[in-house]
Amino acid sequence: MRLPLAVLLVMQGAGGAPPPGPRMERPDLRAGLDTLYAGAFPIAAQYFADLSARDTADPAPVIFHAGALIWWAAAQDSDDFAAAAIDSLLDRAIALARAALPGVDHDFWLGTAIGYRARERELHGHAWSAAKDAKAMRDAYRRVLAADSSCVDCWLGLGLYTYGLARASAIARLVAKLIGLGSGDAGEGIAMLRRTATSGDLARIEATWVLASALRREAARDAEHRVELRAEAVALVSALAQRFPGNPVFQHFLKE
Repeated sequence: MRLPLAVLLVMQGAGGAPPPGPRMERPDLRAGLDTLYAGAFPIAAQYFADLSARDTADPAPVIFHAGALIWWAAAQDSDDFAAAAIDSLLDRAIALARAALPGVDHDFWLGTAIGYRARERELHGHAWSAAKDAKAMRDAYRRVLAADSSCVDCWLGLGLYTYGLARASAIARLVAKLIGLGSGDAGEGIAMLRRTATSGDLARIEATWVLASALRREAARDAEHRVELRAEAVALVSALAQRFPGNPVFQHFLKE
């Protein structure tokens, strides 16, 4: 089963106010996240489509709309479900993010949108373009942290990047080295994911899910620590499933 990568998403509300910082409390975001994690993927997708219609200059709800479709695809165990719609949404989100004024918000949303696109490109076998997007995502999040070291949510994207490089195929690692991505470190990546899962704000649930997925992959590789790694992964997802019992992605994980 293909699992959705983590997404850090904040939305601009109705009206003409300046966009909030990426970690500001937003009741409309919380409502959308609860809808998505509860497993109501079509409703969440429509919710974020409506938000993006209210503010056509904000990339965040467009990204989150794509994220809802990605979770919906994972629930169906389909790499191709809504692929064209996801690609179109991400292209639009990247264009909107690039058009924003320079600053932390610009870099945060650009990194998030490009990180989503990297996931989609990797999923469909486009290793070179996926690696280039991963590098752009990494650079954007690093710029955010250089300006605001309190962005704990940023470590989710960087953790995925670091862990993914360490566990990439030989061809993917070669491509990564050719464009200057480095080699990654699985332990460091998991530590970054754990940091967001423990202390993150908007990304805490997403990071918990991604951390559990990474731990399960590590359990398959590490015979010595397999029992402990698997037990922690199951405990993390069990807590998510208890909070969101209608999410089929969590339920599927626990049945595997």
